[in-house]
Amino acid sequence: MGLLTADDLRLSDFDYDLPADRIAREPVAERDSARLLCLDPRNGARRHGHVRDLPELLAAGDLVVANDTRVFPARLRGHREPSGGAVECLLLARLDEERWDALVHPGRKLRPGTAARFDGGGRRLHLEVLERHFHGRRTIRLTAPDGTDVDRAIDAIGEVPIPPYLKRPVHGGDGERYQTVFAAARGSVAAPTAGLHFTPRLIERLRERGMEWHPITLHVGYGTFEPVRTESVGDHRLAAERFAIPERTAAAVNRARAEGRRVVAVGTTTTRALEAAARAGGGEVRSGPGSTDLYIYPGFRFEVVSALLTNFHLPRSSLLLLVCAFAGRDPILAAYRDAVARGYRFYSYGDAMLILPGGPPAAGDPLPRSLS
Repeated sequence: MGLLTADDLRLSDFDYDLPADRIAREPVAERDSARLLCLDPRNGARRHGHVRDLPELLAAGDLVVANDTRVFPARLRGHREPSGGAVECLLLARLDEERWDALVHPGRKLRPGTAARFDGGGRRLHLEVLERHFHGRRTIRLTAPDGTDVDRAIDAIGEVPIPPYLKRPVHGGDGERYQTVFAAARGSVAAPTAGLHFTPRLIERLRERGMEWHPITLHVGYGTFEPVRTESVGDHRLAAERFAIPERTAAAVNRARAEGRRVVAVGTTTTRALEAAARAGGGEVRSGPGSTDLYIYPGFRFEVVSALLTNFHLPRSSLLLLVCAFAGRDPILAAYRDAVARGYRFYSYGDAMLILPGGPPAAGDPLPRSLS
């Protein structure tokens, strides 16, 4: 797929210009009405349509895999005790019954031993900073003083952690739209955004046309959105994230691969989970829980995923590096330039790209009416 294999890839090679007005700050009215750029990375050919066209773009026998993680209201706003200074906490991952990995602000002031309080919805949480790490990260203890369940208190007090680049407050619609319609397993601090485009009817149409639909779970944490801070691409490291592959999904993926059918990953998180599970299984996708810090950048050899649905990603990010690894830097950046020129909407609430090596299954037939 035109992969870059140089050992000295530079982060500056994975940049692009994006006008501020191309960043989607609200979702489209209907999930599957988002625009879709279909890219064949083998020849750079591009088609333009909508996510609702997926059943016509994929083929009978394709196996679609999506991340069913559920976003929880992981952003807490409160006050230090006893000073009353403002504190913001983003819960990243639960370490045990009381301890969490978290990002806190203001980081310089929140040293080990610092205490804070969060109130809302008739609930209260107490925070104690236990350990200090780099870039604002802390190990904290979070308890509910009245003995109630901490998760219920978080649900009452917390906010949906929409991305900071939206540059707006959380509103009521985010609770529903910053969540996939098939979300099941609570644990993410960010949505698997490619999955946001699906409706129950779209999933049903895929099945009606002979495609399989299977879930995996990867709880999106700090590793997915942590900035790449090294100019040498290979020097970056990802924080580990928890995932689980159901036995039925693993069997279906392994069967599809053995039969030469495509495995279509919905999103970069699904891609990382499947590729990590294959490495753990010696080439076959292994079922069960796991944890992965798999970092995918150009030069990576994909074993499982043969097509990818994904949103448009931040410049110089690990997510952009992943899609460039899958499709080649030049085809991806050319497609991004085309998307900018055509007014596509970028990032979490934005439009989507289907990377389909070889193009739609019936390339010689007329494309769906909404494609041009």
